[in-house]
Amino acid sequence: MLNDIKKTAEQKMQRALEALKNDLAKVRTGRAHAGLLDHVMVEYYGSMVPITQIGSVSASDARTLTVTAWEKPMLAKIEKAIRESDLGLNPASSGDMLRVPMPALTEERRRDLIKVVKGEGENAKVSVRNVRRDANDQLKKLLKDKDISEDDERRAQDEIQKLTDRYVTEVDKALQVKEADLMAI
Repeated sequence: MLNDIKKTAEQKMQRALEALKNDLAKVRTGRAHAGLLDHVMVEYYGSMVPITQIGSVSASDARTLTVTAWEKPMLAKIEKAIRESDLGLNPASSGDMLRVPMPALTEERRRDLIKVVKGEGENAKVSVRNVRRDANDQLKKLLKDKDISEDDERRAQDEIQKLTDRYVTEVDKALQVKEADLMAI
């Protein structure tokens, strides 16, 4: 019972770390990458959907992305969504597709990207802490139902805290690596 709670908590924390690494991989250092726009949401008939569900994104060269909408009227909404995203991109419409040039990374742009990266890191830490809270709540419920002793609960909480500390440290390491990558010229 206690092992199941700990194992589930560790799996969820691992998924939070993997999601962070996935998000950090999308933050590019000046090179065009189709995955860069994956998290940009577009309004599509009243609901918000990712760009990849209403069009195709590809890298035409190292500095330019092209977005082709499957429905021509959606091009304007896609353009607006890219402009309003936190990526700092300025798409240009050219007929039935959008061209999204990647701006050269200035010092200011690098600092903006680091802020985005830190925000992603903070979200990952919050996810890890939420997993800890859920696991501790499960332990308290077991204690209340008299399924485990107070000592067992305290020991399990300590182990979950150690897990939390380990994953928060992993998040910090991933952030340091990405910040160094962004600041390298």
